[in-house]
Amino acid sequence: MKYWRGLLCFLFTALLVSWGVGSWAKDIVIGYTAPLSGPAAEYGLDCVNGVEIAINELNAAGGVVVKGERYTFKLERLDDRVDPTQAVNNARRFVSNKAIAVFNPVFTTISAIMKINQERGEEFLMMAYTSTPKAPQLGNKLTAVITLPFTVYVQVFADKAWKMGWRRLGMLVTLGAYGDEWREAFKETWQKKGGKITADKPANYYRETDYSAPLTAILQTKPQAILIGGPSPTTALVIEQARNLGFKGGFIIIDQARPDTIARILRGTKKLENVIGIGSIADFPGAGARRLVYKYKNTYKRHLTWEVALNYNGMLALAKAIAAAGTATDVKAIMAAFPKAFPILGNKSAAEVFGINKANVFEVPGALQMVRRGKFTPPVTYDWWSKTARDYYRVKRLAKVPVPLLWFRYEE
Repeated sequence: MKYWRGLLCFLFTALLVSWGVGSWAKDIVIGYTAPLSGPAAEYGLDCVNGVEIAINELNAAGGVVVKGERYTFKLERLDDRVDPTQAVNNARRFVSNKAIAVFNPVFTTISAIMKINQERGEEFLMMAYTSTPKAPQLGNKLTAVITLPFTVYVQVFADKAWKMGWRRLGMLVTLGAYGDEWREAFKETWQKKGGKITADKPANYYRETDYSAPLTAILQTKPQAILIGGPSPTTALVIEQARNLGFKGGFIIIDQARPDTIARILRGTKKLENVIGIGSIADFPGAGARRLVYKYKNTYKRHLTWEVALNYNGMLALAKAIAAAGTATDVKAIMAAFPKAFPILGNKSAAEVFGINKANVFEVPGALQMVRRGKFTPPVTYDWWSKTARDYYRVKRLAKVPVPLLWFRYEE
């Protein structure tokens, strides 16, 4: 009888503990609005999957404890088809469900949501996955930008192209505000170096599939390389059509398109010789990257992308900021606590984050990779935020990803 009483007591206690961790934990609602259908659905799915993986891992580890109370995270997602009005409506719906933060990966809809997230009594954090420098320039005090500005890549790519000996460049970048920003920023940087833009022929990468006319016009100016980019599938078409027209020069690919994805579409790197672009996260040898590559492929049957990794980091940082702030509801206090959420290093995560700057932009290293002699070169990363050599060496000592981390003087 003593044995059975002891066993029942043990089982009852275990049940109470289990019930306490699960049933008594409160929910912190996290919203996600993005294109989940239509042409940009793949992009939107990768972003939300990154948030979801982080939430599942956080909840499996017990969530967060704030002032003795345990909280787990609940993800709510809605499709906005890159419609600003729908995105705002989705955000309001999340807030009505007590969401403290909303993730979004498109600047068109991010900027619309940023008009409402500071309304008195309805405040929420805007977790913005966008590389446009315009996002932090809007001065929204409740927005965290979870990736680096694309102007870092403008400067890094231009430097690399210059070292390749290229001086004459054409441009065939996607139409729209984002593409216009990229073209103007690159043109200014390139001409400041003394380079020449031989032709500028933007095209609609979302609707067009035949780029022979603008490519022919550009090739007539005899460029050594062409700045291209939009969504990866149509960027692949541009490369294929340029090679078919006889172009043997290089390509500089803006940060929206991914060279590793393009290589899969074109079934190899033969047509990608002398491409400069963002480094493939699958080529990062850190423990965190290997783990996330394996987990993403097995769970979602998809290739790991930066969208997954950086949104994953955004959710981890948000959870750490909540714990550091000691509140699950005061979004201003949570925003102020973000500096305490870092660093996030490569032994735990696929991508490293070393801090957050005064404009609330995550300090994420840039990553560059080329295709040379038919193969992707090893990736190189860049510290763009350190102001002094001392700051840079402190970051370098912290880094856990065994990839070269270089320092350059970033001009905002």
